[in-house]
Amino acid sequence: MTSRSMKIALAVSVALNVFAAAAVGAVWVARDKIEHRIAEAHKSGRSEPVWDVIERMDPTVRDQVKAQLRAAAMQARPDFDEARAARREAIALTGAETFDPVAVAALLERSRASEARGRSRLETGAVETLSRLSPADRKALAPILSRHKAKRDARKPEKAEKPVAAAAAAPAVAAR
Repeated sequence: MTSRSMKIALAVSVALNVFAAAAVGAVWVARDKIEHRIAEAHKSGRSEPVWDVIERMDPTVRDQVKAQLRAAAMQARPDFDEARAARREAIALTGAETFDPVAVAALLERSRASEARGRSRLETGAVETLSRLSPADRKALAPILSRHKAKRDARKPEKAEKPVAAAAAAPAVAAR
């Protein structure tokens, strides 16, 4: 072999090795993500969107359930709007030239109270809707009472873990 053909063979070999290493790395990362999603799917919480469950119901029951849940959501909407407005106002006050911690804390408290009131309305409406259903339909819709959706948590596990790690590290730093 000539020097030029050796260089070409070496370049091809390096390229193939880099490609193989990237493929192995991609498979390893994908496998890890799949295992994590499977583990998340086995945790309690909603495993699929509520509307998908409702769509599989008998059409007459489905239409009633949709109407009742929408009505509950519309009753709760002003509470959630008020919660968002209070939070936006707290953020604006925090960024202002003069900072009033009492006013910001009051706005945040108002936001939390409004959100809790809205959630209560949603849950009350859901319970009323569930009370009118057959046991099988009630069982299928029971996960709507779950506060968190499992898929949403499974998509971004690193965001859920970071604050916990930071909080755990804070006491160690403060102890020094």
